[in-house]
This record gives sequence, structure tokens and C-alpha cells, in this order.
Amino acid sequence: MAAASIGLSGIGLRFVFAFALVAFTWNPTRFNFIDWALAQWSAMAPLVAFAGLGLLMGWIFFLRTTASSLGVLGIVLCMAVAGVLFWILFRYNLVSTDSTTLITWIALLMFSAVLTVGMSWAHLRARWSGQATVDDVDTH
Repeated sequence: MAAASIGLSGIGLRFVFAFALVAFTWNPTRFNFIDWALAQWSAMAPLVAFAGLGLLMGWIFFLRTTASSLGVLGIVLCMAVAGVLFWILFRYNLVSTDSTTLITWIALLMFSAVLTVGMSWAHLRARWSGQATVDDVDTH
């Protein structure tokens, strides 16, 4: 069964794509779509629109898949885990609250991790439980 064949490399690849989507859209450096689009709109509108549509397609794919896989409760729980991880980092002074750039990168990593869980969850659940997830029924 193809759904049960996911491994660490598959999850890692999903994380790389999720992080690329998140970081290319916006990050605290000047190398991101939002800043580029704002600076170049008048000179490069068609290229900005093309890149923006590509990112939008990626976001729709990741968000719909995550929402379908995890549901509202799963997304809330994943975000709660991310929030508790932030709490741990600050509570035990592993990250200073003055390090806004570091905090931003950690938030981007955590959001990418939530998207990765959403992209991987159906495969992992099928492997662990032996039950496949079926969304559409083909009635011919």
C-alpha cells in the first residue's frame, strides 16, 4: 500500500517544502516574496503576480491537505503544542524575549512543522493503525 510507505525521509521532504513555502512567503530578512513584491510591483508586476500565484497554489495545497488530514481539533492541538514549546523556551531562558529575529525564525519553523504534520498525518495514521483514509468514493 502506497499510503503506508512514508518514512523519515518522506516526512523530512515534506518539512523542507513546508519551510520553503513559509520562508519564501515571508521571513525576517529582505529575501522574501512580500518584501520583493512590495518593492518591485510597479517594475515587475507580471513576474510578481506569477510568483504570487505559485505561492498561493502552494499555500492552498498545504492548508487544504492539513485541514483535511488533521481537522480543526488536530490543528488546534498542534498549535497548542507549538505554543507550549514557546513557553518552555521562554520559561527556561533558552531564548530571550528580546531576540525578535530568533523568535520569528522559531515561529516559522514551528508553523512549518504543523504543516508537515498535516501533510504526513494520513500516511502515519495508516501505517500505525492499518486503516486507510478515504475522502472520495468513486461511484461508476
